[in-house]
Amino acid sequence: MPAERVALVTGAARGQGAAITARLLQDGFCVAACDLLTDEVAGTVADLHTDRALAVTLDVTSTEQWESAVTRIVEHFGALTALVNNAGVLHRASLSEETAAGFEGSWRVNCLGPFLGMQAALPHLRGAHGAAIVNTCSTGAIRPFPNHSAYGSSKWALRGLTQVAAVELAPHGIRVNAVFPGPVETPMLDSATQSRLAAHTLMGRIGVPTEIADAIAFLVSEHATFITGSELIVDGGQSLQIG
Repeated sequence: MPAERVALVTGAARGQGAAITARLLQDGFCVAACDLLTDEVAGTVADLHTDRALAVTLDVTSTEQWESAVTRIVEHFGALTALVNNAGVLHRASLSEETAAGFEGSWRVNCLGPFLGMQAALPHLRGAHGAAIVNTCSTGAIRPFPNHSAYGSSKWALRGLTQVAAVELAPHGIRVNAVFPGPVETPMLDSATQSRLAAHTLMGRIGVPTEIADAIAFLVSEHATFITGSELIVDGGQSLQIG
């Protein structure tokens, strides 16, 4: 089943990842929706009612699972042209109460995962027409938030990794960019946190998953062919605020 444009999206079972999957399908991509939540991602794909979407179980911290997932996707769709490293975990703890396990866990998902994904996808992205990678960072990689030592530092690292990859992969025709979402209505934030954040935003609300999906769809599209190493902030002005 060869396809001209094929995207792999991580963290695709729900929220932002599910919205990205739906938006890329709308734009004509075939999409491999990948997630550790096997049943949920299968249900998300089933609800799309299309043979252009494939549910794939993937633990982004596993080299072996990345290799297996990419192989399966390329065998199924015939190509891989875009990688969206969207999977992430939000872990809060004060610096004094953070644990080594909690800190490392955040880094493994938020930074090691995208690194392993880029490595696994690279052989197929090289030479692919319009090859693109988008990494989901965070406004936590722009300004510091208290009790976010693990999450914030892992996203700062992903920001740097994106820049290095953009420089290194540009000669191969692969564009690498990052989006920086502010607070978004997803299962990552409980309802009380969503309400608290909305009350202090410039626009009077937090974002919705489709708004992040739209930004990512632009960065992997033919409308962004001269854009690499960019940092697209989609936060309703959160990063402009001092307090």
